[in-house]
Amino acid sequence: MDQIDISLDVNGERHDLRLEPRRSLADALREDCGLTGTHLGCEHGVCGACTVLVDDEPVRACLMFAVQANGKRVRTVEGMACGARLHPLQQAFIDQHALQCGFCTPGFLMLAQGILERDPDISDAAIVDALSSNICRCTGYHNIIAAVKQARETMKEARCNDHA
Repeated sequence: MDQIDISLDVNGERHDLRLEPRRSLADALREDCGLTGTHLGCEHGVCGACTVLVDDEPVRACLMFAVQANGKRVRTVEGMACGARLHPLQQAFIDQHALQCGFCTPGFLMLAQGILERDPDISDAAIVDALSSNICRCTGYHNIIAAVKQARETMKEARCNDHA
């Protein structure tokens, strides 16, 4: 099959790739960019383990072709922390014990980052509704929801402190 050239901006770094048009974004991130934090679970868009942000919107990377992301800004779990400082969501997941096996965690983190950036004042009910789109087979969701609520408050405080 013919290959095509694309350019992805992943976590602020440009990746020029030559790949088959049918290659998924998840496979391109993992195999061509070396970013293995994006996990492949069901490969049918159901579980959400492969969730990344494309132009700030959560998407299932297993359902998106890499060519569809050509020229777009892609963010993965590897880009969340700022140096040694964890993102408030990552810290909240630790504080709230919101992971067990950790397989679904990158997808939940990226989904939560997308929803909190879009709606910093998101209601508790809307958090629960949004997180229900991803599957976790270990935690029972309670701690994941608590972590996202904690991060929401931490991020609000940080915004207020930035304006002080």
